[in-house]
Amino acid sequence: MEEEEEEVTDLKLQLFHNTVREHIIFLLLIILLYFSSYVVVSRFRRRDRDDLYSNDEDEVLVYRISFWLCTFTLAVAEGAAMLLPVSIASNEVLLLYPNSYYVKWLNSSLIQGLWNHVFLFSNLSLFIFLPFVYLFSESTGFVGHKKGILARVYETFTVFILMAIIVLVLTAVLSAVFGIEKFQFFWFLNLGSVHLPFLYSCVSFLGVMLMLICTPYGFVRLFGVVNQVLVRPMLLRDVNEEFSAFYMEEASVKRKLAHIDLHNVSISDAKRGSRFTNGNGRTHSYLPQPLLQHSLAHLYQRKSLVGNVDEQHHLLNERLKELYSERKELDKLRKSSTFQRTFVYPLAMLLLLFCTAVTILLVVQNTLELLIGIKALPLSTRQFTLGISSLSKLGPVGAAMEVCLIFYLGATSVVGFYSMPFMNNVRPKRRQTSLPQLMLNCGFMLVLSSALPLLSRIIGITNFDLLGDFGAIEWLGNFQIVLLYNLVFGTTTALCLANKFTATVRRELRARLTALFLLA
Repeated sequence: MEEEEEEVTDLKLQLFHNTVREHIIFLLLIILLYFSSYVVVSRFRRRDRDDLYSNDEDEVLVYRISFWLCTFTLAVAEGAAMLLPVSIASNEVLLLYPNSYYVKWLNSSLIQGLWNHVFLFSNLSLFIFLPFVYLFSESTGFVGHKKGILARVYETFTVFILMAIIVLVLTAVLSAVFGIEKFQFFWFLNLGSVHLPFLYSCVSFLGVMLMLICTPYGFVRLFGVVNQVLVRPMLLRDVNEEFSAFYMEEASVKRKLAHIDLHNVSISDAKRGSRFTNGNGRTHSYLPQPLLQHSLAHLYQRKSLVGNVDEQHHLLNERLKELYSERKELDKLRKSSTFQRTFVYPLAMLLLLFCTAVTILLVVQNTLELLIGIKALPLSTRQFTLGISSLSKLGPVGAAMEVCLIFYLGATSVVGFYSMPFMNNVRPKRRQTSLPQLMLNCGFMLVLSSALPLLSRIIGITNFDLLGDFGAIEWLGNFQIVLLYNLVFGTTTALCLANKFTATVRRELRARLTALFLLA
C-alpha cells in the first residue's frame, strides 16, 4: 500500500516538475523572441516619435504601450514561423539520441504545448492586441470628459467592445451559413470553442491565399535581391579601366554643370548692371566680376551653350546621378574579394535554383499522390508522439532539407509580398516607419507566418502533422480546395520562373523579328 502511494506521489512530482520545466522553457522562448523582435522593430521605427511627444506624458505612455504590443505581435509571428522547423528538428534529435540525458526535456508534451501557446497568442494578437493598440493610439477621450489616460482607455474599451460584438455576430452568422454550427440563442457560450477558431480559420485561409500570390512572385524577386546584394563575377571586364572612365566622365559633367551655373549667374548679374558717373559728368556702365569671369570661360569650356539651358542642366544632373550610382557599383566590385566574386555569387544562385526546383518537384509529387489517393489531407486531429519514426524518407538529411525549404518558402513569401505594387506605401523603411505602419506590418507578418505551416503541409513540403488547433481547421479537410491549391501553386511558380529566365531571349527575338519585318 505504501509503495503504491509512493509511486502515485512520484508520478505527481514528476508531472509537476515537467509542467514547471515546460513553462520555464516557454518563458525563455518568449523572452528570446521578444528581444529579437524588439531589435527588428527598433531598427524600423521612426525616431522622432518620442521627441514629438516628449512634453506630453500621456502620449509617451500610449506610444510605449503600442510599441510593446507591436513587438509582442512580431514575436508571436516569429514563433509561428518556427513551429514546423522546431518540431521536425526535435523529432530527428529524439531519433538520433533516444537515451541521452540532455534531451529528456524534449518530448511530445512540450511541442504540443508550444503549438497551443502559439495558436492562443496568435488569436490574442490578431483580434485583441492589434485592434486595441490602434484604437488606443487614435483615441482622444470622450467629449466633455476630463482629458487624460483614463479617458482614452474608456473610449478605447467602448469602441473595442462595439467592434467585437459586430465581428462576433458576423462570425456566428457565417458559421451558421457554412453549416459549422446551428444558430442558437445562447450562441455566445461557444465563443472560445467554435467562433474564435472559425474566425482564425478564415484569417488563415486569407493568409494562405495571399501566399499563393506572393510566393511564386517571391521566387522570381529573390533572384533579383541576390543579384543586388552579392557581387557578380567579372568575366572579360577590366573594372579599373571602367572605373577610371566613369570617374573622368563624372568630372566632365561636373565642369559642364559649373559652367551652366556660372552662365546663369552672369546673366542675372548683367541684368542688374550698375551705372556710375565720373568726375566729368559722363555716365558709364560696368560689368560685374562674374561676367568678367564668364568672358574667360572659353579657356576651360570649348562648346558654347546652345538651346535651353534649364533642359541641359536637368539632363546633366540626371546623367551625374547615373554616373555616381554606376561608379559606386564599380567601386564595390573593385573592393570585393576574388572568393566572393568567384564562389559566393554562383553558389547562392545554385542554391536558389536548387530550392526552387525541389519545391516545384515536391508540389508535383504531392498533387499526383492526392489524385491517386496515396496522400492524406492536411487535416489532423490525432495525438502525435515524437521520436517514433522519421517523417522523411532520407532521414536526418531529408528533415534538414525540409527545414531549409520551409524557411525558403517564408523568405520568398515575405519578399514577394513586399514587392507587390500595392505595398509601396506600407513597406517599412529604416528609421522612417510610423506607429500605424508598424502595427499594419506586424499584423501582415503574423498572418503570413501563421499561414506558413499550413502552406508547407498543403503543398507537401513535409509530412509532419499540424498539431493542436492548427490541424483542426475545417477547410484543410476539403479535397477540392487542397488539390486546386497545389495545381495553381505549381503552375504559377513554373510560369513565373519561365517568364523570368526567358525574358531576355524573348526581347531579343522580338527585336530581331521587328527589324526583319521593317527591312522587308
